[in-house]
Amino acid sequence: MKRFLDIMAALVLLAVLAIPILGIALIIRVTSAGPVLYWSDRVGRDNVIFRMPKFRTMKVGTPPLATHLLDNPGKYLTPVGAFLRKASLDELPQLWSILVGDMSFVGPRPALFNQHDLVELRTRTGVHRLVPGLTGWAQIHGRDELPISTKVALDVEYLERQSVLFDLRIMALTFVKVLAREGVSH
Repeated sequence: MKRFLDIMAALVLLAVLAIPILGIALIIRVTSAGPVLYWSDRVGRDNVIFRMPKFRTMKVGTPPLATHLLDNPGKYLTPVGAFLRKASLDELPQLWSILVGDMSFVGPRPALFNQHDLVELRTRTGVHRLVPGLTGWAQIHGRDELPISTKVALDVEYLERQSVLFDLRIMALTFVKVLAREGVSH
């Protein structure tokens, strides 16, 4: 049922957001050198690596690290990168990952391929069995600001409480957080 709802919602959102997505792509193309999309190697269900698209917000040549691990992350942002991140518009291409089944709308955010501490802790707690999400229980509790142990504890809570109603609650809270631009530090 969850997979069916993911596909239907992704198709509807892609249809509704087609023009804004094309507009964002054009703005990125005009304001910075390099591709419009950044394909990030991420850890998916059962620790299988998949390629996740995002609108590129960082300059070409930025080290492939979590933003909080970069020295002075602001210097790597493209002219529109900060805005796209604050508004979470850089995440829109992940609708593709939802359509192809690499992601769901709700689940733990997919770790970067080199976030070994996060992957290890999620594996020990069984969270690695979940399909990663565009948003999740941890994201609405702090997003970039959470230490890994807290993030995984919230992921475990999601694993234990997951249901369609809980997913709807998380999506509603995500919508509120995105509108308020809460929890984004870079």
